[in-house]
Amino acid sequence: MLIKKRKTWDVPETEVTDETAYVSRRDIMRAAGLGAAISGTVGYSCLNGLGHAQADDEARPGKSLDFVKGKYRVSEDQTDYEAVTGFNNFYELGTSKGAPSQNAEWLKTDPWSITVEGEVAKPGKIGFEDLIAPHQLEERIYRLRCVEAWSMVVPWIGIPLADVLKRFEPTSNAKYLRFYTLFDPENLKPQSARWPSIPFPYKEGIRIDEAMNPLAFLVTGLYGKELPNQNGAPIRLALPWKYGFKSIKSIVKIQLVKNKPTTTWNEQNPREYGFYANVNPEVSHPRWSQAMERRIVSAGRGGVKRIKTKMFNGYADEVAGMYSDMNLAKYY
Repeated sequence: MLIKKRKTWDVPETEVTDETAYVSRRDIMRAAGLGAAISGTVGYSCLNGLGHAQADDEARPGKSLDFVKGKYRVSEDQTDYEAVTGFNNFYELGTSKGAPSQNAEWLKTDPWSITVEGEVAKPGKIGFEDLIAPHQLEERIYRLRCVEAWSMVVPWIGIPLADVLKRFEPTSNAKYLRFYTLFDPENLKPQSARWPSIPFPYKEGIRIDEAMNPLAFLVTGLYGKELPNQNGAPIRLALPWKYGFKSIKSIVKIQLVKNKPTTTWNEQNPREYGFYANVNPEVSHPRWSQAMERRIVSAGRGGVKRIKTKMFNGYADEVAGMYSDMNLAKYY
């Protein structure tokens, strides 16, 4: 008898959050200021006591997307819309968790283009719509694990990073990728501050084999609609086996390079933010353990639960082979 083993990313359709579970971002921000700043782990005070109201189109701005359901769909409760869009790290829009949704209008996304350059046979600058037009959008339900020891489960919509890169024909010299977030100090006020919280523009980097891994995903939407500004519109990266700061938002440039690039947080504090940033419960952050996490399911009372952290955030079957010859306590 053939016994089919469920993959780590399989999810039954009965566990997908229904559209009626969406909640108004405006309601949540008025109700209790979901974006209270935290350090280390999520405090319940940020999330308790927020009621659930049925959302409508006005409360959920953005156009609906045409997509298919992909195979990567974890079998865990999804984080609801209000928390995903109201609790964010995006320093271009402010340093508190609620600031990105409050200041989302600072980010100007039309027009938008992405430059691909470096070790590619076909470098160029391409408009956002032209970049995604040849591809079928798909929905993937991924875990998101922040280095601060909180986590979510998010229904992203987008396209595999590898499919996009192949169009630009990386050369044999392309060993790493470096990504840049939009630099627009005229509108993104923290970038024009005399003493910015971090150096801008924000930069991230990964190896070419990581970029070509099937899990690496360019995100253009969530919960069936286009990506909200606070979540990194119009296009961001999702690397579900790595800590969230690797999943750079609002991408305007991708460089393919020979040598390992510098990245914002690793450059700022390499002891706390490794270049690889693979989720590893056995390697603690210098200021807190990574063995457990606070999973945000909803912004209502009881919507946060404490769970054990999984190696590679539960994606070991898909990615562990890329690091089989590495000391993960050293290369964290």
